[in-house]
Amino acid sequence: MASVETAAEHERILREIESTDTNCIGPTLRSVYDGQEHGLFMEKLDARIRNHDREIEKMCNHHFQGFVDSITELLKVRGEAQKLKSQVIETNVRLQEDGKVLIGSMEQLKQCRVQQRNIATTVDKLAHCLPVLEMYSRLQEQMRAKRYYPALRTLEQLEHTCLPRAGQYRFCSIMAENIPKLRIHIRETAMTQLRDFLESIRKHSDKIGETAIKQAQLQRSLDSSVTLQPRALIGRRGRKEAAMVTESSGEGSSPLSEQDSGILDVEDEEEEDVPGAQDLVDFSPVYRCLHIYTVLGLRDVFENYYRKQRRKQARLVLQPHSNMHETLEGYRRYFNQIVGFFVVEDHILHTTQGLVNRAYVEELWELALSKIIAALRTHSSYCDDPDLVLDLKNLIVLFADTLQGYGFPVSQLFDMLLEMREQYGEILLKRWNITFRQILDQDNFSPIPVSTEQEYRQYTSQFPLQDPELEKLSFPKKLPFSEFVPKAYCQLKEFIYACLKYSEDLHLSSTEIDDMIRKSTNLLLTRTLSNCLQYAIKKKNVGLAELVQVIINTTHLEQSCHFLEEFITNITNVPPETANATKLYGTATFKDARHAAEAEIYTSLNAKIDQFLQLADYDWMSAAQSSGGLTTSDYLVDLITFLRSTFSVFTNLPGKVAQTACMSACKHISTSLMQLLLDPEVRQISIGALHQLNVDLKECESFARASPVAGFQGDTLLLAFSDLRQLLDLFTQWDWSTYLADYGKSTCKYLRVNPHTALALLEKLFKPMKETSRKNVVLAQFKKADRDRQKLIDAVIKQLRNLIAQHHA
Repeated sequence: MASVETAAEHERILREIESTDTNCIGPTLRSVYDGQEHGLFMEKLDARIRNHDREIEKMCNHHFQGFVDSITELLKVRGEAQKLKSQVIETNVRLQEDGKVLIGSMEQLKQCRVQQRNIATTVDKLAHCLPVLEMYSRLQEQMRAKRYYPALRTLEQLEHTCLPRAGQYRFCSIMAENIPKLRIHIRETAMTQLRDFLESIRKHSDKIGETAIKQAQLQRSLDSSVTLQPRALIGRRGRKEAAMVTESSGEGSSPLSEQDSGILDVEDEEEEDVPGAQDLVDFSPVYRCLHIYTVLGLRDVFENYYRKQRRKQARLVLQPHSNMHETLEGYRRYFNQIVGFFVVEDHILHTTQGLVNRAYVEELWELALSKIIAALRTHSSYCDDPDLVLDLKNLIVLFADTLQGYGFPVSQLFDMLLEMREQYGEILLKRWNITFRQILDQDNFSPIPVSTEQEYRQYTSQFPLQDPELEKLSFPKKLPFSEFVPKAYCQLKEFIYACLKYSEDLHLSSTEIDDMIRKSTNLLLTRTLSNCLQYAIKKKNVGLAELVQVIINTTHLEQSCHFLEEFITNITNVPPETANATKLYGTATFKDARHAAEAEIYTSLNAKIDQFLQLADYDWMSAAQSSGGLTTSDYLVDLITFLRSTFSVFTNLPGKVAQTACMSACKHISTSLMQLLLDPEVRQISIGALHQLNVDLKECESFARASPVAGFQGDTLLLAFSDLRQLLDLFTQWDWSTYLADYGKSTCKYLRVNPHTALALLEKLFKPMKETSRKNVVLAQFKKADRDRQKLIDAVIKQLRNLIAQHHA
């Protein structure tokens, strides 16, 4: 019974799977796995799948033959359809070909009949109106040829003679109505040509200006006896044109008429070696328009319009591009346009009568000059390249010379160039600051080795070295200075050349040029080079050897200053003894740098000594030993070794510097040892510690007696340790009676021992003895020597305090 129910349930599930959406089949399958007969269900499911597969196969077999037959029929129909389509296309092509001939014949017949009718009508009309039409035709030809003055005369003849005789035809009335319009058209056409002319000169201003500047540049290179004026840009031909316009403007005179477009016909070609404004721009439209407006009685209108438009163009030309300062080409284009503008205006001024006058041109130039200077000041301030500033200066000079040749005042431009000289100097200083720093960074701060005569001559050609002793030495040998010296000297000369280049063509006297060069060179020396030397001296990790070489280098550069003076004198031809001549400050600059290097040597040497002294590790409570059993502290041995090697490098230094450094080092050692002894953190000191310090001091004194630096007289260097020596002798020899008896006398053996110092050290020595006596009162009673020593110490302390009190009193 259970199996029947299970089979029925499975049958229901299968039907539900077949009829249910696959998204909802989950609960149905879960019910199968909830039971225990899922294996039997799988068998039924497989049987059901096989049944469906058999049904699908039967259905496909039943319909397959019909499908194949349908495809076969369709293929047959397609072939027939293709044949039918080809026949239709062929028939259509033949029909089109056969019809073309007929259609062409019909069109030709139609055109012939229309032409016959039109010809008959035209012949009939022209027989009545031929004179009027001929006159009007002539008018049209003149209009097409842009011969506007003959056209105006034809209009007058047509209006007053031909049209009244022709009769009342409509075209005659139309012509009569068009005559005013034609006059307006001629006027507007002339104005259009003027606008085209204005546009043309606006476009060609750059080229005109470039040509004018080139000619000015050529004239500057000519012999001074050949004085060619830039007016040749206009030439005689322009003045002839002006005469022609003047004659044509008079009453009863013959206008430019039939050949007014030939104003620019080439004449005197042998005089036109360089193309001028008239070769680049056709000026005939402005002459023609001026004449037409004069004939029409509208000359004032024309003059006002021309001047107004040219003012607008002037404002556009004078407006520089925002990125003009980036390249020299931007400045050149700006100047070319301005020169082109004023060359055209000058040409118009000299070839027309009254269209523009001198006052108008001068007013434009004043406006332009203010805007040019303002623009150059603004844009040149963005420039940080000295080569670009120098090229810009040359371009401005050429620009000014070109316009000056046309009679325009340019003194303000040269004044502005002198202002730019300060900016140029600052830019040069920035570049040379970088150059000097690069030279210093690349320098190895060691003498230059030379192995051949050629190398030696190469360096002496770069730097004026005068050392007879060095000359006598055989190769290989070393120059006393490093690579920095010849490179820096060459850069100083390059800077002077750069300053000289800017001063050229500024119409300055030799004295002014000399003064400018010297002032700029002084700035380079006192500000730029001085700062670079300070940078090299003060930068981190600079060694004593490098500082020594800096001193040697600056000494040689200081000696070369008078050669720089001679160099400037030679290129400016101004003797140095000239009144009010500026002197070079190089000597003071190099002296200051040398003094800074010397101070840095002293500071660095003391800092190095401090590093060694930090390694000092004294046992301040060590027991007393015999002097033979004590050895010099390791740190002091290393310090003395370092000092010996360091002072051996000082042989090339001036004697005073080496001696000062040596004395400073010894004093610093003595002072530091004294500070160690009196350090407040050291509360107790034993006699044994003093003996060890005494041994170290003897080693220092031995170093001083060996004269590590030549030039000291006698035991002068020992004086650096005299304070510490007298103090230690006082305590190690316990010679208080002598000290107290002779205190204050010039012959005192312990003259350098201060009572404060002695008291402080004595209290540090006395403190352990005092504490020991308190702990061992009983034992102390039996040590008579200790009691006597303690009484002596108390007496010495008391007397020292009395001395201190007397000193304060």
